[in-house]
Amino acid sequence: MPNSVLLSMNKSVSVKVYRGYGHKHNLVVYGHVFKKKAKTQQIFSNNIFINIIHLLKLFILKPYPSLSVRLQFFGQTVYNKTEKDGFFKFEWEAEEDVAGGWHFVKVDALDEQGNVLNSGEGKVYVPHITQYGFISDVDDTVMVSHSATIGRRLRELFIKNPHTRKTFPEAASHYQQLALAHTEKDQPNPFFYVSSSEWNLYDYLVETFHFNKLPDGAFLLNTLKRWKDLIKTGKTGHEGKLLRVMRILDAFPNQKFVFFGDNSQQDPHIYASIVEKYPVNIAAVYIRNIVPANAEDTKITLQKIEDKGVSTCLFVDSNEAIAHSKALGLIAQD
Repeated sequence: MPNSVLLSMNKSVSVKVYRGYGHKHNLVVYGHVFKKKAKTQQIFSNNIFINIIHLLKLFILKPYPSLSVRLQFFGQTVYNKTEKDGFFKFEWEAEEDVAGGWHFVKVDALDEQGNVLNSGEGKVYVPHITQYGFISDVDDTVMVSHSATIGRRLRELFIKNPHTRKTFPEAASHYQQLALAHTEKDQPNPFFYVSSSEWNLYDYLVETFHFNKLPDGAFLLNTLKRWKDLIKTGKTGHEGKLLRVMRILDAFPNQKFVFFGDNSQQDPHIYASIVEKYPVNIAAVYIRNIVPANAEDTKITLQKIEDKGVSTCLFVDSNEAIAHSKALGLIAQD
């Protein structure tokens, strides 16, 4: 194939690689390949119209289905194909020991002749030998989102950008303390952010968390949506969220985990289901009481978790959760 044609194709194919996770025997990386993807470089503006246009662009895309993709990791090569929505997933076992920390991976999109159409780079996180891993919901657990009310949720998305979205007071401080608990500063405990939000919002969420000084982590999101389905953002079934959390636990069978969620939707029931199956792997469950009307039902669900020997905390203010973490020994006392 002439180089001029390949150069032309390079401009029309986009490879997006998300942060992955794992250890030597079980590494996982996700991503998408797009035939057409709007330019989405964020301008951090207080202009509502600029923010609206940027958000709409995140949902203007054309996935590339049934395309060959090739992952390269420390000289190792793994092949796969994209699904009908352009999504790809690599699961592989490393040929050599992998040190703890972040490691780069490269993913190539290939045509039928094996020519590289375009490439994308991502990172995979391998935890150090640490005591805990943390799995956190995003909307209304860390970030103020009003998920239970579609109108207010869309308002937050449309009129704000990653530098103006609010996180709950002291949530970042709590997570930072947990990330460095019982470990060295250069070997933080792993964080996994699991959300019902779509992959369309990946860069938006990563920048929001970075700006608000939350710990780096792997994001596990929901199936892509097109612009015509934007009003349904964050409303995909929660069964997928349950499966994503269980995959993390299956990937790290020897790790103790702490869960964070809220009671605006299904987090307490999702976590109770997981504790039922993995009681020895869960150290604690934290639920932000974002909907006071749901508090009594939440307490009943958390009692079921307590009955399995797992500590729980229903809180409004993050300082309450921090005090609980200190009492439980998850983070050091002052």
